[in-house]
Amino acid sequence: MAEIVNLNRVKKAKARAEAEKTAAANRTKHGRTKAERAKDAAEEKRRRALLDGARLDPPED
Repeated sequence: MAEIVNLNRVKKAKARAEAEKTAAANRTKHGRTKAERAKDAAEEKRRRALLDGARLDPPED
């Protein structure tokens, strides 16, 4: 005899698997590692310090 299968469960499981596959692809495509974010933050901090050091007028509060 054939195994009885609930088609709604099969469809939902297939949709979940497809969504997880898409999410994994997007994470690798758009995601950045913690080291990359830290490097960018350090570069931004250094750039801001360099620009603030070259400022002619003190900032007005």
